Amino acid sequence: MAKQKVFWSCVDCGHKQTKWTGSCSVCQKWNTFEQDIEIEDKGKRFESVKTDSAKPMRVKDVTMTEFRRISTLMPEFDRLLGGGIVSGSLSLIGGDPGIGKSTLMLQLAQNLAQQGLTVLYICGEESVEQTSLRASRLGAFDDHLYLFSETHFSNIKAQVEKLKPDVMIVDSIQILYKSELPSAPGSVSQVRELAMEFMHIAKGMGIATFLIGHVTKSGEIAGPRVLEHIVDTVLDFEGDKQHGYRILRSVKNRFGPTDDIALFQMGGKGLSEVSNPSVIFLEERQREIPGSVIIPTVEGSRALLIEVQALVAASAFSTSTRKSTGLDQNRMALLLAVLEKKMGYQLYKCDVFVSVAGGLKIVEPAIDLGVLIAIGSSFCNRPIDAETVVLGEVGLGGEVRGVPRIENRIREAIHMGFRRCLLPKRNLKGLDPDLSKKISLIGVDVVEEAVRELLN
Repeated sequence: MAKQKVFWSCVDCGHKQTKWTGSCSVCQKWNTFEQDIEIEDKGKRFESVKTDSAKPMRVKDVTMTEFRRISTLMPEFDRLLGGGIVSGSLSLIGGDPGIGKSTLMLQLAQNLAQQGLTVLYICGEESVEQTSLRASRLGAFDDHLYLFSETHFSNIKAQVEKLKPDVMIVDSIQILYKSELPSAPGSVSQVRELAMEFMHIAKGMGIATFLIGHVTKSGEIAGPRVLEHIVDTVLDFEGDKQHGYRILRSVKNRFGPTDDIALFQMGGKGLSEVSNPSVIFLEERQREIPGSVIIPTVEGSRALLIEVQALVAASAFSTSTRKSTGLDQNRMALLLAVLEKKMGYQLYKCDVFVSVAGGLKIVEPAIDLGVLIAIGSSFCNRPIDAETVVLGEVGLGGEVRGVPRIENRIREAIHMGFRRCLLPKRNLKGLDPDLSKKISLIGVDVVEEAVRELLN
């Protein structure tokens, strides 16, 4: 028997200590320690290890013959992964409960099985009958698609060695367990050990593996942080359940771009891809409404247009309210301070609400000027021209700073039929002259110029 040692592990940073404490001394986070078990085994620790030992190679001698990508028959999903699924890769997909992770993976399994690939879908949280009901709704009936309801890792490994699938989907990693570990399924030690096991299976047998993971209340993937370090790709599935839109975001990708997104729409027969997100985000837009501004933003390699809405109303209490949806609230407070200082707007007496329409979350500072103009438009009760887009980063001094990938943003605005673009003046240098023939480009240096141009 292996000797076991009990200790406490921080699920956020992985710091280990012998006693429980309220906060972690390394990352300073509170209530992050969970009991863990360390196994001191002199023998073979992992069941799935390669029998042949690797040897050092010169970088020029490495061949790419074994590196191949598998198409998923979903163009948006393939683009998100960098061109398709890499054989032997290990991917992690996280998202809120009921967001559609299992639906997406089952559709993916059907598309791969149609190409003659053997796909093993491990439905640990559901029975085979429950999963088959979803499969019948999605039309997943291919002979190369296998369902397996099991939570014990040794049994799963035995079936994998027997079936030798090309693709394996685990739903979910938190429900599986290894009998050698006395801790409950989903604990730090179980998730960490299982992730290492599946990594050895994926790399050793060349099986493209997808792990579905639960998320915490804060939206982070549950379990130790080492889980995200082990896998090759981390995909975050998010969206607004009321609208039916789902956004698959690439958080980490060793084989393609990061911070890229793919947009899906949930329907009666599963998820359908949206090839032009700008149309979706602007289809319910109403023109000539104060507080509404269109902003070109960039997510990964794609430029898209979003609508930012602001509402400024007189506050009935001594302390005003500041709320934002889809953007950082601290960034909004900074823009309010700049607007008060430079334009003299008495916003401290008003409640301010800002929202990104469609449920999208934007973190890049290129939307600063658009958010500021939306707040000013609602405060002055003056609508912005419906054929104008606004972009630019705002500094503390009220200066409008340049933004990257300006040509992609302008071309997307031209494609959607907009005729005027307000942008930082320094971004006008080096632009393609043909762009100015298709859209009117107005450069500004400070916030006062932008407000005078659009609100006066």
